[in-house]
Amino acid sequence: MDDVIVLGAGVIGLTSAVRLLESGARVRVLTADDPTRTVSRLAAAVWYPTHTDADPRVLAWAKRTYDELMTQADDGVPGTARRPTRMLLRAPAGTPWWSSAVPGFAAHPGEWRFTVPSVEMEVYLQWLAERVQHLGGTLARGRVDRLADLAGQAGTLVNATGLAARALADDPAVFPARGQIVIVANPGLVTSIRDEDHPDGMTYIHPRSRDVVLGGTFQPGDWNETPDPATTEAILRRCADLVPELAGARPLRQAAGLRPARHGGPRVEPAAEPLPRGTRLIHNYGHGGAGVTLSWGCADEVVRLAS
Repeated sequence: MDDVIVLGAGVIGLTSAVRLLESGARVRVLTADDPTRTVSRLAAAVWYPTHTDADPRVLAWAKRTYDELMTQADDGVPGTARRPTRMLLRAPAGTPWWSSAVPGFAAHPGEWRFTVPSVEMEVYLQWLAERVQHLGGTLARGRVDRLADLAGQAGTLVNATGLAARALADDPAVFPARGQIVIVANPGLVTSIRDEDHPDGMTYIHPRSRDVVLGGTFQPGDWNETPDPATTEAILRRCADLVPELAGARPLRQAAGLRPARHGGPRVEPAAEPLPRGTRLIHNYGHGGAGVTLSWGCADEVVRLAS
């Protein structure tokens, strides 16, 4: 019997599995989809606690993740890099609640400047899956209709099912926050730019090694995963206004995905009652658009709770 089953193989599930394996647990990851087909693959994945309320626990998770990803970038982990970033401000603003997690954070007139880790998700998710297997864990495919269906198969079950936790954990606080992105060729950009208060919609430009992720939208309650052509054109227009080098850029790919958001913030805690046959249940879901930003910190929390 496994010590732990991690249900879900997005970035939250895989980082939890890695940390549990590093702690000595026998771990099986159970996933309905290949890791590179989960919604995590669509994340622009530049560290930033977007649409996340100030909370000491969240700040600690974000700081831990920042440190881990920066170390991975320095160590050459596939898909990771240090990314200089500018956050444009539409109104005077003080220091953000999360700034203590970011060494070298600086406030300038009209913008914040800082350097954070960035991740190319399809490459990184594959690395995480390989890391799980290298550490002796297993990955299995399968769907479950109830968390109780896994009772007795392991001492602990980690629920990292993202948006599916709305039904599996009977948690009506979970909701989709639709995001649409556009991928274009990189004309030589290295700095990420954010304009989250743009009057026409949140705007971000995140360069990667060979392309640029342009966004975006944050549409609570919208379950539509089909890209909208008008939204694509609006994203291209807003981004080109901010960065003229993007004028005339043609989409290489368009995508829409559903961020697993939750009213009240991420749920990282043990269930009040174990599952049948004594299986402990630990929840780790509801990270919204900050899954990558909180992933390793929440994984450390899962290990603490499991022990």
